Amino acid sequence: MDTEAVSIHYAAGGSLKTAIDAWHVWLSSERRVSPHTADAYGRDLAAFLAFLVGHLGNEAESTDLAALKPADFRSYLAHRANAGIGRASIARGMSTLRNFFRFLDRTGRVHNPAIKTVKTPRLPQSIPKALDERDALEAVRTAGDLHDEPWLAARDTALLLLLYGCGLRIGEALSLTSAEMPTSDTLRVLGKGRKERIVPVLSVVRDAVAEYRKLCPFAPLPEAPLFVGKRGKALNPGVLQRQVRRLRALLGLPESATPHALRHSFATHLLAQGGDLRTIQELLGHASLSTTQRYTVVDAAQLMRVYEKAHPRA
Repeated sequence: MDTEAVSIHYAAGGSLKTAIDAWHVWLSSERRVSPHTADAYGRDLAAFLAFLVGHLGNEAESTDLAALKPADFRSYLAHRANAGIGRASIARGMSTLRNFFRFLDRTGRVHNPAIKTVKTPRLPQSIPKALDERDALEAVRTAGDLHDEPWLAARDTALLLLLYGCGLRIGEALSLTSAEMPTSDTLRVLGKGRKERIVPVLSVVRDAVAEYRKLCPFAPLPEAPLFVGKRGKALNPGVLQRQVRRLRALLGLPESATPHALRHSFATHLLAQGGDLRTIQELLGHASLSTTQRYTVVDAAQLMRVYEKAHPRA
């Protein structure tokens, strides 16, 4: 059983607990989800099973799951909404349940098509919050000023350049090892779902990472993390997030200015300069083009701001 699931209490009978154990093994070994994702899935399932205790009057067994009707799933959705759970969390929870029930069906444990008839609450399409080019560049240039130690200043500058210059997620940048340090025009990135992609690396990004590595006082062992904290251990993403919050205050940037906003800025600015959606999709590692298409809304919004500011009749 996946170790991340051990700390989660499942209100379930023996046969169902066995199935849950097998599901966690499948998630980690075949789906290769991260421990963080497996933990989120587990908590979603635990919330549903806790609801069933009150709804059915007993801890659920596999036979109980097979007998659930569409009305039972809708009761769960109503229960979550009445508890003040947001639509995004409810939608994620239903996605977890569908995943779990598909696994049960595929492995011959439980067959229940009722869950397929239940509609998840529609989510409003979120628009990525990108920085404009001037603010993005200013954030990168200023990041090093927040440290007195040169190697820490070089580290943060290199990290922000990787996010903005290559479109990396913060987790992707922090998962790089010393052996994976960018030294050529391309970088192999392991993204969500352990999918690999190749991204171009600008010389300014390579130079920034090389400068950080030269100043870093800790030996660059091949399998050790490329980016480390003050004690030489893997850098916690919260450290970079805290630094960006300080940058927001220093530069007067909006609350939406986060490390991830630099990835959004990478995509938005490429699109504004004529990049096509398919290429940007590949660079970002999006599984679906519809995810990348959100950036067209951002670009259109920027065009309208320029128009309204510049047009004499606007």
